[in-house]
Amino acid sequence: MKTLWTLFRAFFTIGGLTFGGGYAMLPMLEREIVTRHRWATKEEILDYFAIGQCTPGVIAVNTATFVGYRTCGVAGGVVATLGVVSPSLIIITLIAMVLEHFMDILWVQHAFAGIRVAVCALIAASVIKLFKSNVKKHWHIALAAAAFVVVALFKLSPVYVVVGCAVLSVVFGKKVHQA
Repeated sequence: MKTLWTLFRAFFTIGGLTFGGGYAMLPMLEREIVTRHRWATKEEILDYFAIGQCTPGVIAVNTATFVGYRTCGVAGGVVATLGVVSPSLIIITLIAMVLEHFMDILWVQHAFAGIRVAVCALIAASVIKLFKSNVKKHWHIALAAAAFVVVALFKLSPVYVVVGCAVLSVVFGKKVHQA
């Protein structure tokens, strides 16, 4: 029971302090789940995050469900999921009740513009950190660049890109080891 409460609190914190969606939550996920509670390794979090991106639904919810399930089974998955979505439900309900009256105020519009810029910076920092920790070989750089081009220019679903990169890595990785 104590672990379930700790799971809820940890994901409530992540859900309440992460602005900008799934990508922006990666540094906090790593700090809470890997460093503080040791429920998963850094590599496992990245795997859960990748799977969470490829499965239907919100990345944060999917990742919370994976971590919770791994930690405490079905009850852990439910509790972690409730923890990560509860702050959003509470905050969105409160904002919806009052925001309608303030959106025409210029400083509110400027504040939201600043929040969007900060979220972009958080996402960029996550991308750089992910790149540094996972792109180790020259062919990884080429694969990452190709994946970026495919997503950015051709608007291909991330599911196809992730599956394609996995297949290419298996094929190319085998050839590199055989040589």
